[in-house]
Amino acid sequence: MPTAQLNTEPYLCPMKILMVCLGNICRSPLAEGILQDKAFKAGLIWTVESAGTNSYHIGEPPHTLSQKIARVNGIDISQQRARRFIAEDFEAFDKIYALAEDVLDDIRRISKKKVDGSKADLLMNEAYPGENKDVPDPYYGPEAGYIEAYHLIEEACDAIVKKYSIFNSQYSIIQ
Repeated sequence: MPTAQLNTEPYLCPMKILMVCLGNICRSPLAEGILQDKAFKAGLIWTVESAGTNSYHIGEPPHTLSQKIARVNGIDISQQRARRFIAEDFEAFDKIYALAEDVLDDIRRISKKKVDGSKADLLMNEAYPGENKDVPDPYYGPEAGYIEAYHLIEEACDAIVKKYSIFNSQYSIIQ
């Protein structure tokens, strides 16, 4: 009978994850950058993107304060451009994280029959399961709001990486 052995190679199952907020210039670009950076450092082969549920900022780079807070933390999000969430994103992504409850409602409304409830959830439920916490929208506020958003998102992204990493994954045991 074969014995199980721990796989010490990087987690090789690629994942596609979409982060979604309202305008795709404050919270979701931060979430995209943070999770992509953490996944890369953990040896995870993931593609992380972001989108917004409205079309106010399509084609624009992330907000200057989002870029600044990311840069201060060693992450460059300056090349990202805002795009709108579409129903077909449920076919293209393995997991879709909304940064707030109203965004999750918009995702469901936009997607109609393409909604896959097993793929969509609030981002903060990864750090605080079932609590349905929002990441506050810093758009109209000072830099402190962007710093708060960064730290909340980082906490959730740490939980995601831990959940799907090689040492905590159901795929880490080779038969």
